[in-house]
Amino acid sequence: MVISKYHWLLLPVVLVPFISCTLARRGQDVHCGACRALVDELEWEIAQVDPKKTIQKGSFRINPDGSQSIIEVPYARTEAHLMELLEQICEKMTEYGERIDPDTNRKIYLRVLSRDGKKMDASNTNIGREVISDLKFTCERIVEQYEDELIELFSHETENVKDKLCSKRTDLCDHAVHIAHDEL
Repeated sequence: MVISKYHWLLLPVVLVPFISCTLARRGQDVHCGACRALVDELEWEIAQVDPKKTIQKGSFRINPDGSQSIIEVPYARTEAHLMELLEQICEKMTEYGERIDPDTNRKIYLRVLSRDGKKMDASNTNIGREVISDLKFTCERIVEQYEDELIELFSHETENVKDKLCSKRTDLCDHAVHIAHDEL
């Protein structure tokens, strides 16, 4: 078979959509993985706060009747605590690795270090610097871009935050229907 010079011109037309589709899916996988890991980490950090720990909220002005409109609220889900968590939560992405799901052929991100610092099974898991750096950077971008949504969802006890944030509010996980719902 003779390949003319015009056939070579068609090669980019065939390869560019394939490559861009692959890169887009890879980008979507890391965005979805970072969002889901971010939610897991926030839920775990909130659960670690003593439920008896409270802060005063309200106005410190004295009302005409001499009373104040101050109430005590649980600290764990306050905006102050959530903002504090959001500033450092993406550091936890260094405890994750990347694995290819054999069923969907998509990248998934899972912990390779337990919460107490012990190594977990990391077979068939990429824990290279590039993976960790990409996941951490993506997490930071999600926090920056969706800070208001994160605070809104976590300031109230909400079920299925992963689906609400990562799929419905942000479209970071368009394939979330196929992702198993793991528990803490």
